[in-house]
Amino acid sequence: MDRAEKSELLTHLSGVFANANVVVVAHYSGLTVTEMTDLRARMAKAGAEFKVTKNRIAKLALDGTKVKSISDLFTGPTAIAYSQDPVAAPKVAVEFAKANQKLVILGGAMGETFLDTNGVKQLAELPSLDELRAKLLGMIQTPATRIAGVVQAPAAQLARVLNAYATKGAA
Repeated sequence: MDRAEKSELLTHLSGVFANANVVVVAHYSGLTVTEMTDLRARMAKAGAEFKVTKNRIAKLALDGTKVKSISDLFTGPTAIAYSQDPVAAPKVAVEFAKANQKLVILGGAMGETFLDTNGVKQLAELPSLDELRAKLLGMIQTPATRIAGVVQAPAAQLARVLNAYATKGAA
């Protein structure tokens, strides 16, 4: 990697660390190209990204960011998973690590909060932002449906009473 590529990587990582809501650091030693491609595809599907990093450049990029507490995790063959959704990257990383022992989650950060391995796993157990939105929308729609049913009930009862009188009078 030449100097220009390193500078570009430093700029990119600085932007990632400044803007991502969650960053997960993991060791990827022993993963095949196929497994890495599968992991990247899963991350992309969830709205997250997975990137292999150079430790020295990552530590330089962490300076002055809100996630600088994770700089000690960058030893050995490391990669980062990051996303805007605070649950997406940890969820995919933890699910992949369960199925493939070669991906070892070291920790991460959510905002200024440092997360150890257990913290990342607990974050992965939370519902995603889309799931929370769907639940909230369902909760909002339920009372509206009930109100519509209650409002329609007296009219339906009145119609049945009038129908009963009309059929009684015709008989």
